[in-house]
Amino acid sequence: MTFTAIKTPTPREISTEPRRSDRVFRAIVTFGGISSLVILGLIALFLGYRGFEVLRQEGIGFITHSDWSISTDDAGNVLESHFGLAAMLVGTILCSLIAVVIALPVSVFCALFLNFYAPNWLKKILVTIIDMMAAFPSILFGIWGFLVLMPSVEYWAKLLHRYFGFIPIFDMQVPVYTRSPFVAGVVLSIMIIPIITSVSREIFSQAPLDRIQAAYALGATRWAMIKAVVIPHGRSGVIGGAMLGLGRAMGETVAVFTVLNIVFQINWQMLLGAGGNVASLIILKFGDASPYEIKALMAAGLVLFLLTLIVNGLANLIVKTTGKSGR
Repeated sequence: MTFTAIKTPTPREISTEPRRSDRVFRAIVTFGGISSLVILGLIALFLGYRGFEVLRQEGIGFITHSDWSISTDDAGNVLESHFGLAAMLVGTILCSLIAVVIALPVSVFCALFLNFYAPNWLKKILVTIIDMMAAFPSILFGIWGFLVLMPSVEYWAKLLHRYFGFIPIFDMQVPVYTRSPFVAGVVLSIMIIPIITSVSREIFSQAPLDRIQAAYALGATRWAMIKAVVIPHGRSGVIGGAMLGLGRAMGETVAVFTVLNIVFQINWQMLLGAGGNVASLIILKFGDASPYEIKALMAAGLVLFLLTLIVNGLANLIVKTTGKSGR
């Protein structure tokens, strides 16, 4: 009997050095992330450089005052100017908050329906429609809101004034309901519903399957399971999606410009047809603005840029704060 010598295989070399494909992927991702930060930084520097002269002259009044006027002589020299964004900032915040208040519950219920109630064939159709709505041009939302939605929304505004007029924001001293912040808020809510729905649907779909099955095993109904497992797990994601929609609503331009009267007066009455936002101010004034007024518009863009960054920072803070309690 002969025994064949068994050759011991060469030991595999263990190394912590990443593979070439991993290094290439990491380099591409790092370059993309750094490029985004660099581009954002360059945008902020450009807006700050162009608007610095106006910001230095107006000071804090650029944010606290509402007057926006400029007078020039025949040679185009500036004789007197007053630039203030207070009214536009109030309009931006008011319209965006109205949009989020309307869109958030609708989006959450849509996401829950798609994940836990809709049959597969219907879910595929609705998901496709929602994704298409997210990519829909904003000008079409504005035209549709102006021609179709505005008459109905004005009727809703009259009902709100009639039954909730004792609340200051619903009180109307002047019965002007056309092109109000409420109308703009409803249009913006329809625009941000697809964004919040997509984020919420993805978060709800990641709910722990073992906890869902445990809830059913304990005799919970589908809605009881959703309240006990799905909603607590996805709370931070829903808040993040809402903040993402809020940022989109704050920066929207054409749709708000189409359905809202731009008036340089602070207005906290959501049903009154007067207001505006920073983005619509820029698109209104940019076409026939003088060189000095363009600097003021660049300064307004910088303020809107910083406001959006603050909102995103608050979103990250809220997500981190509520993330542990949501798991």
